[in-house]
Amino acid sequence: MPGKTLIVGLGNPILCDDGVGWLVAERVRQALSEQVRDGSPPASSSVEVTEASVGGLSLAEMLVGYERAIIVDAIMTGQMPPGSVYHLRIRDLPGTLNTASAHDTNLVTALQTLRRHGVALPPDERIDVVAIEVKDVWTFSETCTPEVLAAVNKAAKLVLELIEL
Repeated sequence: MPGKTLIVGLGNPILCDDGVGWLVAERVRQALSEQVRDGSPPASSSVEVTEASVGGLSLAEMLVGYERAIIVDAIMTGQMPPGSVYHLRIRDLPGTLNTASAHDTNLVTALQTLRRHGVALPPDERIDVVAIEVKDVWTFSETCTPEVLAAVNKAAKLVLELIEL
């Protein structure tokens, strides 16, 4: 899929705010569809949007063959109010000092490992992370908290702007 961009909304859609990545991905998908229906040139005719409940090696494997990726996920830093939207790069994410198994591997380490084996992945500077500060990732609910839900449009707008770059 050379030249393609992959947008991945991450999380668990039945754990309250943890499902926000899925909501943003759906909003981006709708916006891209509306561009096509309106007859406007789409932001990119080579964008694929998907949702997933994976991380580490499984997430890195999803990026194989793409030139660009935008990952949308919940983040809980406690440093900003819930609903704050961050634009991060792979270099901003923590690495792993030691890993007992592939199941413990984070995205940074998984990408490094796959690249060492010659796997075609987007370069780090072509992988963006859009993260939304969340409040509750423990309650079983298909609805986000109001603060996080209010950030979905802002995060989707940021993703659409990143596609244009």
